[in-house]
Amino acid sequence: MSDFVHLHNHTAFSLLDGAIRVDSLIKKTKKYDMPAAAITDHGVLYGIIDFYRKAKKEGIKPIIGAEVYLSLGSRFEKNRKRYHLVLLAQNNEGYHNLIQLVSKAWLEGFYYKPRVDKELLAEYSKGLICLSACIQGEIPQLLINGNYDLAQKAVSDYHAIFGKDNFFLELQNHNLQQEKEAVQGLLKLSREENIPTVVTNDCHYLNKEDAELQDILLALQTGTTLADENRMTFTGQEFYYKSPAEMLELFPDLDSAYQNTVKIADRVEVDLDFNHFYLPEYPDLGQEKSPEDLLKKLCLKGLKAKGMGSDQKAVERLKYELKIIFEMGYAAYFLIVYDFVKYAEDNEIMVGPGRGSAAGSLVAYLLNITKVNPLKYGLIFERFLNPERVTMPDIDIDFDENRDQIIEYVKERYGTERVAQIGTFGTMAARAAVRDVGRVLAVPYAKVDKVAKLISSRKGINQSLKDQKKLQELYHNDGEIKELIDYARGVEGLPRHISTHAAGVIIGAEPLTQIVPLQKQDESVITQLPMGDLEALGLLKMDFLGLRNLTVIKNTLQLIEDRKDKVIDINNIPLDDSAVYKFLSTGKTAGVFQMESYLFQSLNKKMKPDRFSDLIAMLALGRPGPLGSNIVDDFIAIRHGKKEAEYLHPKLKPILEETFGMILYQEQVMEIASNLAGYSMGEADLLRRGMGKKKLKLVAAEREKFVKGAVERGLTEAAAQEIFDQMEYFAGYGFNKSHSTAYAFLAYQTAYLKYHFPVEFMSALFSSVMGNHDKIADYIKASREINLKILAPDINNSHHDFFAESDKQIRYGLKAIKNVGSAAIEAVIKARKVKKFSSLIDFLKRVDISAINIQSLEAFIKAGAFDQIAESRASMLLNYEELYNKYNNLSKRKAQGQQSFAELFNDENKFMKEDLNYTEVDELKTETILEQEKEFLGIYLSAHPLDQYQNKLEKIKPYPIKKALNISEGRKVLTAGYLTNYKEHVTKRNNKMAFLTINDQEEKIEIIIFSDIFRKINFDLSTNKALLVYGEKVEGQIIAKKIISLNSDLLLIDVSEFSKKRIMKLKKYLLKKEGNVSVLLKRNNKLIITENKYNIDNNQLTKDELARALKKSEYKYI
Repeated sequence: MSDFVHLHNHTAFSLLDGAIRVDSLIKKTKKYDMPAAAITDHGVLYGIIDFYRKAKKEGIKPIIGAEVYLSLGSRFEKNRKRYHLVLLAQNNEGYHNLIQLVSKAWLEGFYYKPRVDKELLAEYSKGLICLSACIQGEIPQLLINGNYDLAQKAVSDYHAIFGKDNFFLELQNHNLQQEKEAVQGLLKLSREENIPTVVTNDCHYLNKEDAELQDILLALQTGTTLADENRMTFTGQEFYYKSPAEMLELFPDLDSAYQNTVKIADRVEVDLDFNHFYLPEYPDLGQEKSPEDLLKKLCLKGLKAKGMGSDQKAVERLKYELKIIFEMGYAAYFLIVYDFVKYAEDNEIMVGPGRGSAAGSLVAYLLNITKVNPLKYGLIFERFLNPERVTMPDIDIDFDENRDQIIEYVKERYGTERVAQIGTFGTMAARAAVRDVGRVLAVPYAKVDKVAKLISSRKGINQSLKDQKKLQELYHNDGEIKELIDYARGVEGLPRHISTHAAGVIIGAEPLTQIVPLQKQDESVITQLPMGDLEALGLLKMDFLGLRNLTVIKNTLQLIEDRKDKVIDINNIPLDDSAVYKFLSTGKTAGVFQMESYLFQSLNKKMKPDRFSDLIAMLALGRPGPLGSNIVDDFIAIRHGKKEAEYLHPKLKPILEETFGMILYQEQVMEIASNLAGYSMGEADLLRRGMGKKKLKLVAAEREKFVKGAVERGLTEAAAQEIFDQMEYFAGYGFNKSHSTAYAFLAYQTAYLKYHFPVEFMSALFSSVMGNHDKIADYIKASREINLKILAPDINNSHHDFFAESDKQIRYGLKAIKNVGSAAIEAVIKARKVKKFSSLIDFLKRVDISAINIQSLEAFIKAGAFDQIAESRASMLLNYEELYNKYNNLSKRKAQGQQSFAELFNDENKFMKEDLNYTEVDELKTETILEQEKEFLGIYLSAHPLDQYQNKLEKIKPYPIKKALNISEGRKVLTAGYLTNYKEHVTKRNNKMAFLTINDQEEKIEIIIFSDIFRKINFDLSTNKALLVYGEKVEGQIIAKKIISLNSDLLLIDVSEFSKKRIMKLKKYLLKKEGNVSVLLKRNNKLIITENKYNIDNNQLTKDELARALKKSEYKYI
C-alpha cells in the first residue's frame, strides 16, 4: 500500500475548472495502490455522494472535503478579495459541519463566490481537518507578501478554531516561483510553531497530457479562446494526479509531510447511511393519534363520497393498500401529498388527473390526489408500491401555471429551512462539446458545423466515429478536425452548469442544511446534490410540475362560464361521447394534450378511436419502441378486424384481450408472472423492471423461476419458455398503464372542450402560448381548420389575453404584442371603459400616458391595433412621436400643478388646431404592413408575403416546408419561403457564408449557404426575401445548392419530349447565353434546377430565339 494520499483534488464538479472525472480518479487511485483519496472542489459539494459511493465500491476510502473561499473580513461584507482554505471531514459530525459551512457560504456569504468567514468556521469546526491550501490560501499569501508576523497570527486563529491537531500546513510544488517563496515561509512556521505539514498537489486534471484539456475548460468558463493571451490560465503542466513516486520527488527530505497524508486518511471515518428515510411528520393530525389513523379516516370518507362504500372489491383493495402503506411507514407521505393537493383545489389551482404509477393507487384516488379510478381500468397498486420496493414511492403532481404558489405553501407549512428545489447538472452533450471546443480552438464555423452534424448526441462522439465513415475520413485526414474531436471527447459528458430542476422539490424532516448542501440559484434555494443522490440519502422528493394544458382547461372553463353561464365539471364529463371520438379521428388534434404532433394526428386517423381504452392504448403506442416495430400496425389491424388476435396460451386471454394478444403495458408483464407463474406482485414488479432495463443476469435467473412456477400451474415447459420470450420482447416496449390512463383522461378532457366549446378552448390555448410565435402560427392554422377566424388586435376591443368575440371569432390579445406590458394594457382598458377611442389623438388625450411609453405606442400602431380608427397607419407612424411627446409633456406639466392647455401654450385653440391637422401620406404597401405584423406579432396575420407569388409557385410546385422537413436525410429538395432571419459569417479564409431562416404559411426551416454558393447569389437578399431554395436536407436544415429570388423571372422549359440530341443542343445554347434568369427544366413530373452557368436573359432577341427553337407549349417565362 502506498505511503501517500492525495488530499487536494478538483473533479469535474469544480465546474469548467476541474477536468477529473470521478470514475477516473478512483480508477487511478486504485492503480497507484493508494488507500484513500479526497474530493475538494471549489466552494461546492456537488460530487460528494457520487464520489463516496463509487470509492467505497472499489475499496478506496473516500475523504469528503471542499476548498472553500474565505473572506478577508466578515462574509457579509462585499469585498472581492478572498483566500482559499481546504476542509476535510474527519467524521460524521465534520461531514455535517462541512455541509453547513458550504451551504451558509452560498446562502449568507455569496459575493461573486460563496464565502465563509472565521466566525462561521469557529461555529462549525468540530470534526473537520483544515489544510492551509494552495498559494491562494491566507497563510501562503501573507508569506509571499512578506507578512510573517501576520502569518503567525493566522496560524493562531486556525489553531483556536480547529485545534492544534487538526490544522496542517500544505506544501505544493508546481514549479511556480511564488510557491517556492511560500514553501520557505511555511517550513519556517512549521519549525517555529511546531505545525505538521502535508504535501499535496493541486490536482485539476488526471494526466499530465490533460493540461490543455483543462485549459480548454478554463477558456469555456471565461468565454475566451486559447489564442487570447490575456485570459486566465494555469502555468505549466504539473496540476495532475501524480503517482506516489512523482510526489515523493517534490520534497524528498520531508518524510513526515508524506506520512501525514496517510495519517489524515487513517483518521477519517465518515459513515453515510443509505438505508434510512428522512420522512417529515405530517403537521396537522387533528384529533387523530397517528398518521395511519388520519389516513384511514380520510380514505373511508373518500370511499363514501365517491359512492364506493358498498363496493366490496373497493373495500378489500383499500384494506390491502393501507396495510402495505402502514407497514412501509408511508402514511405521512400520503397525507403530505393530500394536504398540498387539497390546498391547490381550495385555492382554485387546477390539479392534473395523475401521472406515473401513482394512478394505480386507490388510496391516491380516494384522497383526490389522482382522478382516475384504478379499479375501473385495471390499474395495479404494486406497480406503484410494494414491499419488495427499496426506494421511496413517487407521487408526481401536475398543476396549472400557479405551481410556484404550491411550493410557497409547502415552504410555509413545513418551514423554509426544510424545503428546497432540486439542483440538476447540465452536461456537455456530444454536439455541444464539439461546438464549444471549436469556438475555443477558433476552428472555422463551417468546419465545426460539418463535424457536429455527423455526430449523434444520443450515441456520443466515440460511437459516432465508429459508425460514420465520413467522420472517420475527416478525423484521419484533417489534423484540425482530429484535434477538435479529441478535445471534444475529453469534455463530453462533463458537467457545465447547475440549474433548478424543472419540477423536483425535497421536504426534509429537519433543516436541510443538516443533511444536504444548499445554494442560491436565481433567488431560489436549491440542493447541490442531484435527484439520484438525494433519493439515495433517503430524502423525500416530490415533483411539482407546471402543465400548460391545465391552465388552458382552467381558462376555457372560465370563458365558458363567462360567455354561456354554464359550469362544466371537467373531472366528471362523460367518457363515451361518440362525437368527441369522431372529432379525434379527423386528426385535428392541435391543443389536445399529448396528441398535437404529426405522429398522433396520423395515429388518430388510423386508429379511429371510439372508446376511452383506445386513447390509453394510443398514448402507449405513440413512442419510439412500438413505432420502431410492427406493433402499432398490428394493433390497429386487429382493432379494426383486419387481423386475428393470437394468444400463446388460453390463460393469457383475460390479461391481454384489451390489447389484442400483445403486451402493451408493463402491468401486463406483472399480471402474467403472477397469474401464470405464482409470483407475488412485488416479485413481478422486480421482474418487470429487470426486463425493461435489460438486466441480463436477473432476467436469466427469473426465466428459470418463471418456467418452474408456470409448469407447476399446468403449463408445458415449451409454452412457459415461449411466453417468457414474449414477455422479454415486449417488456422493452411496455408502457406504464397507470400513467397512460391518467394522461388519456387529460387528452380526452382537452378534446372534449375543443369539440364542444371550440372558440373558448382555442382562445385559452392562444393565451397560453403568448410569446411563442411558432405555436401561435400553428394554432391560427388549427383554428382555420375548424372554421374559426382570428381577428387582428384592436385598441377598442382586444383584452389582455386572446378572447372569444363571437362563436366563430377570436380577438388577438394585447399581451401578445411585442413591447407592450401589462401596465399599458391596463391603462388602455381603463380609459376605454368610459367610451371607445375615436382616433389616435383621442387615445393620447384620455389614456394614462405615464403607463404607455413611446415603444408601446409604436407597437400598437404597427401591430394594427389602431387600424379600425380613421387615420391611416402611414400617417400615424409619421406623426406619433411628435404627438406622443406633446401629450406626454402636457401630462407631466399637469402633474406638476398646471391645469390647462392655456397655461402651457398661451393659445389653447392654436395647439389643438396644430394637432388635428397632422401630415397625411400615402398608405403603406402590403409588404411593409406584413413586415410590421411579423415584427410585433411574431407572425404574419392578415396575409403572408408569399401569397402574391402563388401563381408562380403553382407552376413550379416546390415542396411545402413541412414536407421538406419530413423527407429523409441526404435527399435533394426544392422548397419556397420568405426570409425571416439572415446572418452573414466570415470564414477563417475570409470568405462569406450565410445562415437563413425562411418560412411559408405553415412552417420554417434553416438554410445554410456555404461560400461557394453564396458568391453566386446575384441579387440582394435584404430586399428580395421571397426565395426558392434548392439543396440537400441535412439534420433538419437545407444545405443550399442554389438560391433563386421569386421576384425575378424564371424560364421553365418542358423537356419531357426532348431527345438526347435536342437536350444537348439546348445545353450548348444556354451555356452561350448570360443573364439573371434561372432556368428550370421539367421532365414529366420531375423538376430540374440548373446551375447559374445556364442562366439566361429575357430580352427580345432571346425570346425570339426561343420561339424559333421551341414549341410555344414547351417553355414559358414565369
